[in-house]
Amino acid sequence: MIRTFLAVELGGDLRNQISLAQQDLRQRLDRESSKDIRITWVQPSSIHLTIRFLGDTDEQLVARLREAMATVRRSHPPIQIPIDRLQAFPNLRQPRVLWVGPSEQWFNSDAANRLAALHREIETCCRSLGFLTDDKPFTPHLTLARIKAGDRQVGQRLSQSGVCDRPLSVGAITVGALVLMKSKLRPTGPLYTKLWEVEEGSCD
Repeated sequence: MIRTFLAVELGGDLRNQISLAQQDLRQRLDRESSKDIRITWVQPSSIHLTIRFLGDTDEQLVARLREAMATVRRSHPPIQIPIDRLQAFPNLRQPRVLWVGPSEQWFNSDAANRLAALHREIETCCRSLGFLTDDKPFTPHLTLARIKAGDRQVGQRLSQSGVCDRPLSVGAITVGALVLMKSKLRPTGPLYTKLWEVEEGSCD
């Protein structure tokens, strides 16, 4: 068994802009050191848009999953997702995950509806291959950091800085090619390996 997930990779320009935004955020949060705060920052080279976390995967399913995703991909044109706000899960008062993604207004757009349709079709394919159903609503986001300790203090610093109240303009991610990533957990952070890529119109 291998640990896998479906994702969309970032273009070089967008990755660079997100890296700069991450550095700015890090400086704001690290301005006053505190032993009560522990934050793990995602390496810019590892930032991606997770479409569907699969978890433990039988290696014999890798080829079948590629065929299924190729069929799905052919019926959905590329989708643009603007990356223009900083947010947190579960909330900004006690953040556990800091991320960037589209504005709330974007979720009422045609592009958001098309992304939701794509995600539903991917979910249906995954269930048909035996993966457990994921009922959580899909929120497209790019993870910048995970707060391991001191979430309340980080929330206070975010509020004081006002960084979450300002629009963030770093570009957009194109949901085009889908990739299957293998994830190997390590003490220094996960190691990602791309197993395959399905581009728009791919049929082989």
